[in-house]
Amino acid sequence: MGKDGFLTPKAIANRIKSKGLLKLKFYCQVCEKQCRDENGFKCHVNSESHQRQMLLVAENPGQFMHNYSDQFKKDFLAILSRAHGTKRVFANNVYQEYISDRQHIHMNSTKWNSLSEFVKYLGREGICQVDETERGWYITWIDNSPKALARQAAIQKMDRLQKDEEEREQQLLQEQIERATKEAEERGVAAEQQATELKRDEGKIKLNMSLKPVAKATTPVVSKGGNNKMRMMMKSGGIKKPDPPRHLSLAKLAKSHQ
Repeated sequence: MGKDGFLTPKAIANRIKSKGLLKLKFYCQVCEKQCRDENGFKCHVNSESHQRQMLLVAENPGQFMHNYSDQFKKDFLAILSRAHGTKRVFANNVYQEYISDRQHIHMNSTKWNSLSEFVKYLGREGICQVDETERGWYITWIDNSPKALARQAAIQKMDRLQKDEEEREQQLLQEQIERATKEAEERGVAAEQQATELKRDEGKIKLNMSLKPVAKATTPVVSKGGNNKMRMMMKSGGIKKPDPPRHLSLAKLAKSHQ
């Protein structure tokens, strides 16, 4: 097998390298050709095929740039809407997903010089809701498709119907309150017409100054096991004082003799 065969290690390595992403500055968008190094890109620029393609671009450069910009925006929004929907997502993450395809439209061939300018453009056009943070730009896709608009119209219609029902309920409730208030006022007027005035007698006021007799005090009841002397003193009408101790009486007697 020759050295330049299809299955040689060098050929296999070149095919593996060509599958991955290479430097953007070595990519020719007009010819859609990726070069691996500066020398290869220089050779491509000097080639006849590239010169013919550049003559076509020179005739109407604005049209080519406009087409590339539209295609870039279309593919970017397709990934954003399909993979993330209406969720808030980091713009650089979406861009990394977009450039993972080797056949994507490179940003250097569009009218936007950077991803930040493209994100700001999406915000100005109302395509996405954008906000800037310390980390970078975040975007949220705004779904303006006919299905989404029809869904939003149906939701708004349901909300309107609910509000109309609530307003009708509030109106019925207000009418019931007014009716009940009117009936209560009518009943109150009828009661005032039937009520009579309070009349007082003009005679003299009599006061009863008589005092009620005071109940007699009851004698205490002594239990059956009480002292006989206590019973005898209560019958006689008085209580005798107890005799002083004997030693005190002798002391008094001695003082009197002195």
